[in-house]
Amino acid sequence: MSGLSGRVALVTGGSRGIGAAIARRLAREGADVALTYVSAPEKAQAVIRDIQAAGRRGIAIAADSASPEAVIRAVEGTVAELGRLDILVNNAGIFPNGPLEEVTLEEVDRTLAIHVRAVFVAAQAAARHMGKGGRIISIGTCFSDRVPEPGVTLYTMSKSALTGLTRGLARDLGTRGITANVINPGPIDTDMNPASAPGAEAGLTHLAVKQFGEGEDIAATVAHLAGESGRFITGASIAVDGGFSA
Repeated sequence: MSGLSGRVALVTGGSRGIGAAIARRLAREGADVALTYVSAPEKAQAVIRDIQAAGRRGIAIAADSASPEAVIRAVEGTVAELGRLDILVNNAGIFPNGPLEEVTLEEVDRTLAIHVRAVFVAAQAAARHMGKGGRIISIGTCFSDRVPEPGVTLYTMSKSALTGLTRGLARDLGTRGITANVINPGPIDTDMNPASAPGAEAGLTHLAVKQFGEGEDIAATVAHLAGESGRFITGASIAVDGGFSA
């Protein structure tokens, strides 16, 4: 029997990149999976077809994580359609970057809404449905430990907040047998951060292994934390970054 058989997961931002890899991996491990998307229903449905091909149930929910109401609807919709919620993966994100002087207040508000408020709101809503063995896993960034270049202050600030949020969740929910952890990826080859992009190779100088990671590298760690093997890991920030923070 698969390690996550009978369990239900919600992956925010699960239509592409790291989120899609996570959704597919959790399905292969035996979980039914709901995912959210914003603007690419065809990509979301492609992931759902892969989930169903693995013999699991899958649903795609249109939800912009910048809207707290949409986040709550996604959680409640998962429970209504799939019957329960055991694993929440907060993956939805954007990548604001550029000169500090050019960052607008609108960018600040939207980034914090997606990277911080949405994670809090989703965790709060999910915790109402989770029992013992519940898992809350957030996707952060390697920039939380080290910022080797300018232009990512807003992104780094917003993702770094997940460390404190995760530690708080671990304390709040630990007595109920629910764990909370954050994974900090390094450079991962996705459509948002392609290894083939101009200048991407220069970023390898910061890594110990000198190659981009893949979405499956992050998905494997999520699967470990989501299963029974992750039961004694909570409040942790786990680097999956090719040695970026070494």
